[in-house]
Amino acid sequence: MSTHSGLPRRVRTGYGLGSVATGSFGTVPGLLLLPFLTDHIGIAAGLAGLIVLLPKAWDVLLNPIAGRISDASTHPGGRRRPFLLRAGTALALLFVLLFAGPTAPTWLGALWVAVAFLACATAYAFFQVPYVAMPAELTRDPAERTRLMTWRVAILALAILLSGGLAPVIRDLGGATWGYRLVGLFVGLLILFGTYAAWRGTAGAPLADIPAPSAGLGEQLRLVAGDRNFRLLLLTYVLQALAIGCLLAGVDYVARWSMGRSGASTILFICFVAPALIVTPLWQLVAAKAGKRWGYGAATLCLLLGALAVFAAKGRSLAVLAAAVAVIGIGYAGAQLFPLAMLPDVAAVDADRTGENRIGVFTGVWTGAETLGLALGPGLYAAVLAAGGYVSSSGGEVEQSTRAVTAIHLGFSLVPAVVIALSLLALARYRLDERSVRESATTRHTS
Repeated sequence: MSTHSGLPRRVRTGYGLGSVATGSFGTVPGLLLLPFLTDHIGIAAGLAGLIVLLPKAWDVLLNPIAGRISDASTHPGGRRRPFLLRAGTALALLFVLLFAGPTAPTWLGALWVAVAFLACATAYAFFQVPYVAMPAELTRDPAERTRLMTWRVAILALAILLSGGLAPVIRDLGGATWGYRLVGLFVGLLILFGTYAAWRGTAGAPLADIPAPSAGLGEQLRLVAGDRNFRLLLLTYVLQALAIGCLLAGVDYVARWSMGRSGASTILFICFVAPALIVTPLWQLVAAKAGKRWGYGAATLCLLLGALAVFAAKGRSLAVLAAAVAVIGIGYAGAQLFPLAMLPDVAAVDADRTGENRIGVFTGVWTGAETLGLALGPGLYAAVLAAGGYVSSSGGEVEQSTRAVTAIHLGFSLVPAVVIALSLLALARYRLDERSVRESATTRHTS
């Protein structure tokens, strides 16, 4: 391994472009799959929530296995990179099929989406886990990992903005027959681009040569679960993924029923994502001055204040609601940057302590739990809709009761706020900082 901690611009850019794939797949189903099920196929909100949740819940079991497999890989093209190309290409093709199936009868449409989404989740596991594992092996410098994550989060914000901002527009332009199918094709192409860019851009990058673990998967999971800092960081991130998933699922409903304007969904979505393009470098400066842990706390507080502001904006103008959503977006940028830079630190300290590379298992548990959190978000939002008496339809919009409209707003504001507050309590107990990471690396190097 090279002792030089600075990564070439090509590697930073190439690795960051992989977020085009992760951002597109992580955003568009959370934004449009639930409305596709309830208002296009006509599936009841409760069942639609289960269809969104269960394939992602499968990843909780699959992701640690994917991590173990990539940890043990001896492929001449690299331990992680071959997984990116194969799984990412499969994901792109499967995503096109997700929205291309039958919509009638209702049961057949529901079955098609459930099976296709399960296949997408399986392919995504073998892309996402090796992809997220790579920073711990690309550099040993915690500050360089933050810089690498800054590139990734900035590109992630662009990818989310592009995919999530244009997907509703493409759906509306395509009409009832072709709208969602064109969305599937559009996002599939984005995933394919991000896949190839990450695979190509990281070619030849020097990776840390740490032996694969000798223990079985069960023993590794037990050891990973015993890492207190990892547990707390994971719990914080998963709770926030749940809250973000709930917010994303509510955008389309809030635009149509609270604002009375379907096109408002694009405005709200842009206000959620666009701040990251500006504030992500500023969050990096916060990390340099105060540390990642304190920066993550500040970002989480922004998330909480933004969600409470959205709750207070009920009945007000679109401009007021958009401003409140922008506050969430500022927090969201930091809530992506900091934990993704902190996870490799946790895994690196574990590798220094044990002499074995368990980053794939750490990442597998992390991404599996994150995926579950993002899937639980729409499921939780669907449950709120069902409790409010939301009426699904396959023949266009139907009149909703005042109670249902209230549920739409609560699921988009107060419910995520409570979840974010719980995540802040978990983060307050996290203790690993940059000094500890550097001391761990120095101890291993001199021993």
